[in-house]
Amino acid sequence: MISRVADHGFWLGRYVERTESTARLLATTRSLALDAELEPAACWRPVVVVAGEEQNYATHAGGDLAAWDDGDRVEAFLAIDAEVPASIVRSIGAARWNARSIREVVSLEAWESLNELYLWAGSDAARTEFAERRYGFYRRVREATQLVLGLMRSTMLHDEPLDFIWLGVMLERVSQTARILDVQHHAYTSLTNRHEVVETSLWISLLRSLSGFEPFMKQHRNKVDALAVADFLIREERFPRAIAYCVHAAYQRLAAIRPPEAVDLPGGVTLARLRALDDLITARTDELRGNAVHELLTLVVDETHAICESLGKELLGHA
Repeated sequence: MISRVADHGFWLGRYVERTESTARLLATTRSLALDAELEPAACWRPVVVVAGEEQNYATHAGGDLAAWDDGDRVEAFLAIDAEVPASIVRSIGAARWNARSIREVVSLEAWESLNELYLWAGSDAARTEFAERRYGFYRRVREATQLVLGLMRSTMLHDEPLDFIWLGVMLERVSQTARILDVQHHAYTSLTNRHEVVETSLWISLLRSLSGFEPFMKQHRNKVDALAVADFLIREERFPRAIAYCVHAAYQRLAAIRPPEAVDLPGGVTLARLRALDDLITARTDELRGNAVHELLTLVVDETHAICESLGKELLGHA
């Protein structure tokens, strides 16, 4: 398979996953802002930080400090502003462009679903729904992206193009989970005058932003707290959005593309780094207390970024 197809497939997977993650995070943060006794900036600033758009948003706000308290402004910035690289509509457009570039391998059903989402996201109907039925907007985005991912897995050949697409999905999911957990965990544990009821609602909101509330409660029927939530989202190997699950799944996908025993093929450095990260996460058995959560998540984010860069140079034709 040529590197052009691999590259577009990898980024198709990343952008579809990023779209869904952003929609879910905005929806749960909106609920949190209404229900929890938090300053608005404490709810919305972490969302902008997770998206990597803190500096861009500050520039967009023109130095207006009140912009961090304005949830509607943050939502519009990260949902429907086509000039923002991490926004929902921009990610949908990027996913569609990558899918269009490899129409020879993307199934008709998956392409039609993604193209339909793209056309809707750029329409007046989508802007009206965003303005009047915000949760409906986010729900439609989530359902459409989940449909695209499901169709690719059920209607495409399970060969190298799909391996690269799913490798992109898994590495993007690792990054999103680590960034969301790191930023939110730091914000929540730094709160003063913490109340048990409010704190519980914060951790539940974090779990819901990663679709992990129900799986967590099936695993932990006792108190919802920082230690249990962090441990679940990092090390639960049976939950598809936990870091341990995603890193291992990414390793398996890359190992299918570039087997470990094929020493004469490119990709060995990337595979070794991904295997080392997988081993690091699964080998840790200590309790993730205090600064240990931040240190581990920072390492995961940095290593995931390095793995993506290495993958681009070794297998995707990047200079």
